[in-house]
Amino acid sequence: MRQTARKDAFETFLSGEIVLVTLLGAALALFLTKASLRQPHELPQLRLVLTTLYAVGGGLIALLTAIRFMVEGRRFDLMLCAGFSLLSLSWVFFAVDPAVTGRGIAGTDGWASLLGVLLGWAVLACAPLVGGVVERRRTLLAETGSVAVVTLAVVWLFARLAGLPTIGTIGLADATPVRRAILAALALLNLVAVLGLGNRFRKLREDLDRWLALGATLTLFATLDFLFGRVVSERDVTQGDFLRLLAYAVLVVGVWRAIQASEFGRAVAEERSRVAREIHDGLAQYLFAISTHASMLESGADAGETLRKLREAVQAAQTEARFAVLALSSAAGRAPFDAALRRYVDFLTADGVLDVELEIDGGVNLAPDEQIEVFRIVQEGLANARKHAKAARAWVTIGERGGDRLVVVRDDGSGFEPRADAAAQGLRNMRARAAAIGGAFSLSSTPGRGTSVEVVLRP
Repeated sequence: MRQTARKDAFETFLSGEIVLVTLLGAALALFLTKASLRQPHELPQLRLVLTTLYAVGGGLIALLTAIRFMVEGRRFDLMLCAGFSLLSLSWVFFAVDPAVTGRGIAGTDGWASLLGVLLGWAVLACAPLVGGVVERRRTLLAETGSVAVVTLAVVWLFARLAGLPTIGTIGLADATPVRRAILAALALLNLVAVLGLGNRFRKLREDLDRWLALGATLTLFATLDFLFGRVVSERDVTQGDFLRLLAYAVLVVGVWRAIQASEFGRAVAEERSRVAREIHDGLAQYLFAISTHASMLESGADAGETLRKLREAVQAAQTEARFAVLALSSAAGRAPFDAALRRYVDFLTADGVLDVELEIDGGVNLAPDEQIEVFRIVQEGLANARKHAKAARAWVTIGERGGDRLVVVRDDGSGFEPRADAAAQGLRNMRARAAAIGGAFSLSSTPGRGTSVEVVLRP
């Protein structure tokens, strides 16, 4: 069924691409054959607005792909970030800035813009060919940004020294043979990107590839419009400009969806890890005890005593299972956190050994990841009070103090010297859980005067 779904997804994508290419091809043919439809319009203010939107769109995509790279570390995302950085910086340095400063988009700036966009799409066309993940993510991202800036500086210097005829940016000014050749190369790179991204989607079925291929297809026909259209001034606006703007909008939507998918995938992985830790720290310990006592029975140990311990271990495992369900359901939003915690306290105090006073400030909100860790911190603190400190009473407070959210577990037990018991497993667990949610853990205890555990949560 999964293979069928993957096949259907690609067939749907391919059918959509065919329809889109057919419609855009027919529209391009119509504009090329009807001279009245392809007349450029001299709108310098709109020209500047569109160019600025290209720069903003490219920069936003570069930022989003950089975030996705920091999350997953894929070389593919790093290539996307590099390509869109080149596109965005080319528009800013060689199109928007000259127009704003009044220098006009011509000569060196025009060639630099054209070549910068060409290099950007060359990187994007190569992106589907790379794979794997990297470790030094922050360093590589910084190096990529530096290389992009240096590359554009070299491009501008080359354009200045090459002595090329005066042109404007893509789709503007003199339609020289050199410019047409570069636009043809750009169209070829757009086509290679479409094919590469489409093939990547066929293999991996990643939603991002579908959106990138769609954006590259729109950019391809925008480039063809510039290549075959008639534009005589850098102040002109044509159909291709709006098609390119639509391409950037599609690309932003696609990358944003990919960011959301990455965050969701990371959340799922973290939740799986948390569930595994819950099972290991709790239920697995009791199941091991049950297995040990069963082995002792098989080895001929005293049946009465061993059966008693086995029964206690089974009861403890059942109770732990209920506690785990309460904690996990609370963190997943299936049960209110305070209700789950109160039920846990009811279970714990049912035999009258420990009296617990629970106070929860209704105005304190806990994030899902905080709920389960706070639940386990309280559970660990009360278990220590009952088993080790032999306390008669304990107090649990979840509230605010001086603007900080805090969790306090206090008992009237035997207490201990904190340094002597610093390596205890229960304390290490609480410290680790507090650190996992960005909380500050502190402990105070005095022999004969009880123990207090406090966790100040992240802002």
